[in-house]
Amino acid sequence: MTVLINFKICDNAQECSGIEACPTGAIYWNSDDKKITIDNSKCISCMRCEEACPSEAIRVGKNKTEYEAIKKEFNEDPRKISDLFVDRYGAQPIDVEALIKEENVENIINTSNMPVLIEFFEDDSIECLRRSNTISKLIPGEKIIYKKVELREKSLIDKYNISKLPSLLLFEKGAIEGKIEGFYDTEHFEELKGKLLEIINKANNEVNEDCPCTWPGCPRHGKCNECQEDHHSLGQETCCGK
Repeated sequence: MTVLINFKICDNAQECSGIEACPTGAIYWNSDDKKITIDNSKCISCMRCEEACPSEAIRVGKNKTEYEAIKKEFNEDPRKISDLFVDRYGAQPIDVEALIKEENVENIINTSNMPVLIEFFEDDSIECLRRSNTISKLIPGEKIIYKKVELREKSLIDKYNISKLPSLLLFEKGAIEGKIEGFYDTEHFEELKGKLLEIINKANNEVNEDCPCTWPGCPRHGKCNECQEDHHSLGQETCCGK
């Protein structure tokens, strides 16, 4: 058998679940080349790597025919690696400008004129990019500063009462307006976006309880044009009928 990796949809992370699942080291992290590497001479055809990969980037060709078919499929895949490497909640940091140190958190949240959304994470909480939700899609058009912080000490965990990582905390003028804890994969995008929008709208005092829209996570501004635009971007009909 031959193992193949579709690097168009693979985040090439050292935390690769395929590496963890492989019992022989046939898939391993090459520290010199900084990439996931395959040694097919060590493969015992157990298929654990393929089963463990959440993005289906790892495939195993059981024979030459399967190998050629998979290789052709990967080559013709229209997706681009650049589409994958954007900041996502729970995944490895991409934009170095968004990554800040723990000691700089207080200064940013206390001096910013805009709300600040900070994602706290640690090395063990990092998830696959392909399974993680894009930050820009979670807060489209929102005037919010987004930052990412790797926690190496417990001081901020205790200070902000963080019980699970990754976590998203929204700050307004230095105060916490809301918190989301734990990882949400792409299948739970709407749930995560709904919770985040609820926190944002509460901070902006823009929630209109009289709005007839009952979609989970609707901004409920009471402004039909904005309501329609938000739902239509998700492929939804507006439930108020307008």
